[in-house]
Amino acid sequence: MNNNQQLKKLALNIRVLSAAGVEKANSGHPGMPMGTADIAAVMWSEFLKFNPADTAWLGRDRFVLSAGHGSMLLYSLLHLFQFNLPMEELKKFRQFGSLTPGHPEFGVTSGVEVTTGPLGQGFANGVGMALSAKMYQAKYQTDLLAHNIYGIVSDGDLMEGVTAEAASLAGHWKLDNLIYVYDDNDISIGGHTDICFTEDVPARFRAYGWKVYEVDGHDFDQLRTALTAARDQKEAPALICAHTKIGFGSPNKNNTAEVHGAPLGREELELSKKNLGWTHAEEFFVDPDVRVFCQQVIDQNQKTAGAWEQSFKDWQKSNVQLATKLQTQLSKEISAELENELFAELGKIEKDATRNISGKAIQVIAKHLPGFAGGSADLEPSTKTLIKDSGDVEAGSFVHSNLRYGVREHAMGSIANGFAYSGGWFPYTATFLVFSDYMRPPMRLAALSHLQSLFIFTHDSFFVGEDGPTHQPIEHLSVLRAIPRLDVYRPADGLETAACYISSLKRQNHPAALLFTRQAIPALQREAGVGPAEIAKGGYVVAKSEVSDLVLIASGSEVSLAQESAKALEENQGIKARVVSIPCLEIFLEQDLAYQEKVIPNSATKVLIEAGSSWGWGNVLGKDVVYITKDSYGASAPDKVLAKEFGFSVENVVAQVLKKIKK
Repeated sequence: MNNNQQLKKLALNIRVLSAAGVEKANSGHPGMPMGTADIAAVMWSEFLKFNPADTAWLGRDRFVLSAGHGSMLLYSLLHLFQFNLPMEELKKFRQFGSLTPGHPEFGVTSGVEVTTGPLGQGFANGVGMALSAKMYQAKYQTDLLAHNIYGIVSDGDLMEGVTAEAASLAGHWKLDNLIYVYDDNDISIGGHTDICFTEDVPARFRAYGWKVYEVDGHDFDQLRTALTAARDQKEAPALICAHTKIGFGSPNKNNTAEVHGAPLGREELELSKKNLGWTHAEEFFVDPDVRVFCQQVIDQNQKTAGAWEQSFKDWQKSNVQLATKLQTQLSKEISAELENELFAELGKIEKDATRNISGKAIQVIAKHLPGFAGGSADLEPSTKTLIKDSGDVEAGSFVHSNLRYGVREHAMGSIANGFAYSGGWFPYTATFLVFSDYMRPPMRLAALSHLQSLFIFTHDSFFVGEDGPTHQPIEHLSVLRAIPRLDVYRPADGLETAACYISSLKRQNHPAALLFTRQAIPALQREAGVGPAEIAKGGYVVAKSEVSDLVLIASGSEVSLAQESAKALEENQGIKARVVSIPCLEIFLEQDLAYQEKVIPNSATKVLIEAGSSWGWGNVLGKDVVYITKDSYGASAPDKVLAKEFGFSVENVVAQVLKKIKK
């Protein structure tokens, strides 16, 4: 049996397993797996380097199924190539608690490298993974860390704007280790793509600087030739436009939208099997010839992995210093030296904008953590996120740590997630908080996937000032807090900034949003004994006041206003108030109820001071709360004028407290 005959049998088995899984679930997308089975058969058996016995092997290639709706394709492959995905899990496709969710999820299923589903995300994640591989190779001066990112992308992926942003960057960086096969089947859920998508995709990607190949997606020889050329060229990322038939093999539904997002139906499934030449009666079955062929592929890959491991051991012995640095990066350990230096450096700052303080923190962190890398969406001078002792990552120069994303916020977040998927990195991004609107999809997926991506946002409130309401975040802080598993930090001074960074670096299964001010704010006045340990709890009493009848609660720049207001209340009205800072509400709510009650007693009169929406706080503080917040859009004016006009002044805080108490 020649190789193409073996590939044909493999592709046939992939089609039948995929269609059967969707049929049993009575839910899913059979058309894409049936249409791309030939592509996957060639890619996985002849090109992809993998080891099912060691899914974390550093030398492996990565496979990204950006068209995550075709998840049964990936699950069939993982089963056939003996990843930890037994046949019973294919039978439980899309069922509660299974290892085969509707769209692939990182950390749930062995062999799934990225969480895909929202179209375009996997495409952009792969760009980050390819750049990560280049940077590992350059930083540690060895080709042993080089690897390729292969993927299958769909019409829907290429329609998404995030793909355009990410493809532009991939072409700019000349990521020749990135190889995507475009499942060009001309069908989407709504019908033929020509109702909305008539652009010249190959021309667009050539304009981005990609190598582009066009093939028949059902011709093994053409696929093999294109994949070989894409892998061997060392000039640019590659897009292989493979013309396919969605639902290949279905006699009545192939090449129609009907097969895109619904089961074939029992009758059509049986007709498809007959049409394809599948003769086995059992519903979920692996052809013995396919088992033998897949085992041969696995054996060859494991020989490759074994040889790599020996070469890697030899490299470690010959490059002790670099090997130690690599281990430091991979372990992501936070040293006591880093913590001590960060608290010492930032804790002494008496007054500054927290964006400037954050900039100082970044310099300290970068000295200690080789995996700390990132950049901003063309806002380095404003976000203060440039690593001063590093150059810029550019095509052919990947040894540095500064990434210039240009004005591409969505791709920036998704590429950072690609770094996080790759392992060993503390990837960070930066832009103004108001532009977090452009980054919510990758932030949500980072939280869903337990990734440690650090999303830095400056200009965190209407105190931005003259730029006006288009640039003044109002609801954004509340929106970020609504994302499950996302830690949202809003520090009030240098000491809190240091504590927030240390927390975000240590909580390796959580992404973080770190919010910083444009305007200068003073250091808080804390009593002796109140320091990093208290801040690390997410919420704490700034000064250890025993008075708890009146509590002023704030975050970020408003904590100093709360302190000034508490002082005025005591000196002018004889009213004592406790001041509570909430640098991270999520972590505060993780503390036991006794601690939360101790900090903010339920019986106390509560005043919330925050330069943003009040939304969500009612669930934390209850109903009887005085809100000094901003629930409408801002205005263009200097920040001090806005503070007065919007009620963020000592006079208004005192007036609102007195009004409440008199009631």
